[in-house]
Amino acid sequence: MASSADLIDAAGAVEHLMRLLSVEGVTGKERKIAEAVRDALVTAGVPADAIRFDDADDRIPLPTETGNLIVDIAGTAPGPRLLFSTHLDTVPLCAGAKPQREGDRIVSDGTTALGGDDRTGCAVLVVLAETLIRHKLPHPPITLLFTVREESGLHGARELNPKDLGDVAMCVNVDGQKPADLIIGAVGQENWEAEIIGKASHAGVAPEKGISATMVGALALVEARRAGWFGKVEKADGFGASNIGIFGGKDGAAAGDATNVVTDYAYLRGEARSPDAAFAKAIAEGYRAAFASAEAQVKDDKGETAKVTFRQETAYPPFRLEETSPIVVRSKLALEALGIAPNTVFSNGGLDANWLDKHGIPTVTIAAGQAEIHTIHEYVNIPDYVTGCKIALLLATADA
Repeated sequence: MASSADLIDAAGAVEHLMRLLSVEGVTGKERKIAEAVRDALVTAGVPADAIRFDDADDRIPLPTETGNLIVDIAGTAPGPRLLFSTHLDTVPLCAGAKPQREGDRIVSDGTTALGGDDRTGCAVLVVLAETLIRHKLPHPPITLLFTVREESGLHGARELNPKDLGDVAMCVNVDGQKPADLIIGAVGQENWEAEIIGKASHAGVAPEKGISATMVGALALVEARRAGWFGKVEKADGFGASNIGIFGGKDGAAAGDATNVVTDYAYLRGEARSPDAAFAKAIAEGYRAAFASAEAQVKDDKGETAKVTFRQETAYPPFRLEETSPIVVRSKLALEALGIAPNTVFSNGGLDANWLDKHGIPTVTIAAGQAEIHTIHEYVNIPDYVTGCKIALLLATADA
């Protein structure tokens, strides 16, 4: 199985990555990078009529330029259909990235993030298709999936119609750093938000006539922390983590606009994570109870209280594959063929794999050298990236 890995053209693989890193495509604006990937695949020999976009963008509740990019590569040997996936988008901090090579690293110019998350994945899948076709390697039927809006909520994978992928048996997702790490599970996330409508009054002349939405929010957060729902959460019936991310006003503005006015509106948004979906919901419910308590505490001179509207929804479900799952075994064998001791990992962050698993597709996430992601210090470790290309090729040709 290791012999096919030697066919990876390392220099060509780096050229593909540099080219894709230079194409902008922040989350929700993936059209240009999708077209660049499509063009690279056609140049590699993939028939144009085997490349298509789905209609997931019609179902995503945020403006999205295009659907997921799906590619069919006909099998040249028997075996179950394999899915290889990655995401097209980057975080907004990557806008205007100018990749450059420094030794064994690809870096940005220091003013933006680089976009190795997940241009490395895009390049790995292009290299995979190119190598299979150029060397006429035997392989089972393969589907490539390039999702949209992963960085803003895993939306492309969530809104995916699994039937569009064909009868895939298992999936390899490319979205990690260290080649030895195989991500076989991840936490689920529950999002919550609270809108607080208070009552304005002059904070100096008649503060008692006002109902401070800011104070209601502050007391709710204090109560959530006191009850053990903030930060690292450990209870008798489960464990997880939570955070308050946004405490502001309408449309991203501040909560309140003057110190001499009792704040009449506040908006708070946070998250809860856990390996157990029910416990993630329980954490969010803990915040709901905290806001209800705070709502009752802040009153005006007539005894009226603020009005709190609390909402929560599942961002993505948790999952965990067994070590004996066929895709986990297959992945371990690929790493071992390269002399790498596999390390199975459970992630505290969400991945497209969460939704792919929910769609009934067992998914392992492999790595391709992205590092210090979502920062201006982001870089790609080139040897690890090339190793990621080799791992993908071994996984694609294992049955042959």
